[in-house]
Amino acid sequence: MGGKTKKVGPARGLGARYGATVRKRYIKIITELRKDHLCPRCGLLRVKRVSVGVWTCKKCGYTFTGGAYAPSTKIGTIARRVAKGAAAEEV
Repeated sequence: MGGKTKKVGPARGLGARYGATVRKRYIKIITELRKDHLCPRCGLLRVKRVSVGVWTCKKCGYTFTGGAYAPSTKIGTIARRVAKGAAAEEV
């Protein structure tokens, strides 16, 4: 009987190349990319990536832009907060 093989997850195609740190970083990014995310409109876990930076909700059909690997980024959140504050000051 053969022994069990090591489970490597999304990094299975990389083999022993590129180093452990790079493979761990790759696994973290790809697992975050492939999981379902919350829709900003309907609030359900149905958002999937269409292409780089373009996300769509499978339930309500809402399409929006976001980060390359996640629908919202830290910089995007800060930018929205600043823009909202700037609009409130002008009024």
